[in-house]
Amino acid sequence: MSYNEKKVSIDLGNGLAPIELSTGKLAKQADGSVVLKQGDTMLLATVVSAREAKPGVDFLPLSVDYQEKYASTGRIPGGFLRREARLSDYEVLISRLVDRALRPLFPETYHADTQVMISLISADKDIMPDALAGLAASAALAVSDIPFNGPISEVRVAKIDGQLVLNPTLSQLEQASLEYIVAGSAQDIVMVEGESKEISEAEMVEAIAFAHDAIKKQVAAQIELANLVGSSVKREFNHEPSNLELRDAVFAATYDQVYAIAKSGSTKHERAEKFSEIGKAFFETLGEEIDEETTFLAKKYYHDVQYDAVRNLVLDEGVRLDGRDVRTVRPIWSEVDYLPAAHGSAVFTRGETQSLTSVTLGAKDDEQMIDGAFIHGYNKFILHYNFPSFSVGEVRPNRGPGRREVGHGNLAMRSLKQVLPEGTENPYTIRVVSDILESNGSSSMATVCAGTLALLDAGVKLKAPVSGIAMGLITDEKSGKYAILSDILGDEDHLGDMDFKVTGTEKGIVACQMDLKINGLKWEVLTQALDQAKEARLHILNEMKKTIDAPREDYKPHAPRIISMTIDKEFIGAIIGPGGKIIQEMQRETVSTISIEEVDGKGIVQVFADNKAAIDAAVSRIRAIVAKPEIGEIYEGKVKSIMPFGAFVEIMPGKDGLLHISEIDWTRLETMDGVFKEGDMVSVKLLDIDKQGKMKLSRKVLLPRPPREDKPKQEQKPANDAPKA
Repeated sequence: MSYNEKKVSIDLGNGLAPIELSTGKLAKQADGSVVLKQGDTMLLATVVSAREAKPGVDFLPLSVDYQEKYASTGRIPGGFLRREARLSDYEVLISRLVDRALRPLFPETYHADTQVMISLISADKDIMPDALAGLAASAALAVSDIPFNGPISEVRVAKIDGQLVLNPTLSQLEQASLEYIVAGSAQDIVMVEGESKEISEAEMVEAIAFAHDAIKKQVAAQIELANLVGSSVKREFNHEPSNLELRDAVFAATYDQVYAIAKSGSTKHERAEKFSEIGKAFFETLGEEIDEETTFLAKKYYHDVQYDAVRNLVLDEGVRLDGRDVRTVRPIWSEVDYLPAAHGSAVFTRGETQSLTSVTLGAKDDEQMIDGAFIHGYNKFILHYNFPSFSVGEVRPNRGPGRREVGHGNLAMRSLKQVLPEGTENPYTIRVVSDILESNGSSSMATVCAGTLALLDAGVKLKAPVSGIAMGLITDEKSGKYAILSDILGDEDHLGDMDFKVTGTEKGIVACQMDLKINGLKWEVLTQALDQAKEARLHILNEMKKTIDAPREDYKPHAPRIISMTIDKEFIGAIIGPGGKIIQEMQRETVSTISIEEVDGKGIVQVFADNKAAIDAAVSRIRAIVAKPEIGEIYEGKVKSIMPFGAFVEIMPGKDGLLHISEIDWTRLETMDGVFKEGDMVSVKLLDIDKQGKMKLSRKVLLPRPPREDKPKQEQKPANDAPKA
């Protein structure tokens, strides 16, 4: 054996196979490499970090990529190339979950390029790999010499039939009333993301605490594996030079000025310009001959001045950058039906954040196809979030949606999905598009609010309106002071310790996303943040109701219409016809789109058209096909073929019966010659249907019956008459 494999096992007590972590067998040239195995699911996680940081870098250049190999599920990729391509949105979302859990645990002064790669190399159809990716990545870091203040882990927690469950199977998850991915270290929670069905704040805290207990077990297993490998000693680094004298000079020269600007309540751009002017004035005092390292440090220390001034202003005086107190939500205005040609639209503006959102209603053919290795199928609710550079007054090439846009759009989508009508109440494929026109904090929450308004404007019968709020946190470990901020600004997100987005209805929470940048969040602080978020959320809902408080009674006149019909399974083939001939003919002649599928032993037919006449014409033809002949009913039929013994008459589309020669007329016919010709219309009555389904028709019973002709009486002879002699 040319390798020295080390293994540990974790049993979460959830009835599933134990999780096995192993290292030393695969990818040994990476700084850290771990294979995670549970059942047939296997993840390979690797991590590599450069030995030195690049000059002038004052942040952690961390990249996390999660990718599913199609071979892991025995599938071949679609598309022309038939190979794994760029990451799908689903893979990007999992990459972000891992990134957001790992990033806060790296040392603040560590700035070397670091890459984490997680590959799904084998898949169990019911074990969801996304809840295991964070554990695999952290384990790879644990067995490496890369500085990391972990380990961390991630688990999924769901409530099924009133009971909390860890890492439920895919089939169990369909019945869940809440579902969250929770990440944390042995001591603290660092990340939460998920959705729920209007749950209370207390239920959410309970679920997070339940998940944290499992996280502690997984962290302990990683420490055990690291000890087996002997990787407790981490590499030394010095990525951030220091100059305490320069730091003191920067603070002395600029802090009071920055504090005054922070307290002035100016707008985002005014504040940025004034901060920039103060910085430039100080840098000029350093002279023109300063070296690159001094320039780098002066900019870093000036950023620290802004960081401290903004935070101290909030903690000491309860005043924020725009002059608000910690609980006040920025002014809101909104408008619906702003885009006359859209099926639904809304503008939602909160402070300096603005979303223009549209709703488009489509047919089943418009559903989004999901073609992933693990998850594939169709999606009838789509939400796209766009964040153009002009929204923050910047110039940037348009390269399509980035990871941030995918993540923000997903949070808004999960929020609105919870209140959409279900089943036949929502026959449409729905696409919501949020274009952020201005941004200064929490544009994803503006998307949730604008999306709700636009859906109501479109006439979509939402179960309840949804609003969203982004909460922040500023703490001081030394003094123990903290402040929870409602409706945070972009600067407060950047300079604060928490970004906690909560969406919900009047009844409860439907989705959340929390990221922490500090070690430790007391449970009472989390509870207080949720209660304050509820207060702000309800305030925003009340403001939204002033614009529109219920779905429109009907769709817009120019919106397409969909009629859904349930038919017996036996008629699916009759509607489609040989090679699709019947359904294609109906679509062409009625100018409509018709889709049909089998669901639970029934046929579900949807007719989609942009006007009522087309809908009515298509529905009429379908009803004629699926109608069942009834004995005793009279039909206007078409002669399809003529035989010596009668004619076959079509009384419904695809349903012929025999009109026997004896049932054509009360007068006896000796031959069918000249009686009918093919295509003639004839009224007939259905007399009977035999066991084989053959129908017996009659025309003569609909005709007046001729009177009987009396026969001449024969002369009666007396019985006792005898012949004469």
